[in-house]
Amino acid sequence: MNYLFIYLAVISIISVIVTVADKVNAIRHRRRVRERTLLILAALGGSAAMLITMLLIRHKTRHLKFMLGIPLIILAQAAAIFVLWRLFNA
Repeated sequence: MNYLFIYLAVISIISVIVTVADKVNAIRHRRRVRERTLLILAALGGSAAMLITMLLIRHKTRHLKFMLGIPLIILAQAAAIFVLWRLFNA
């Protein structure tokens, strides 16, 4: 269980760093992070941290793909956790 929390902390930190870096690159007209990369990081467990970061720095908030997609990823992850919890605690 400790490994899970460590993993989620690391992937959340990476997600925040990549999201902020993409925002900075957008401002400076530099090469951007692929949207696919951001969504993969969210799907790997950084979705909550990424959503909070996006809202705080106002990045990708006009993109339906992110403002609908990330919350859906969070819901899917919550459902998966609930199902696994029920399976292992039945």
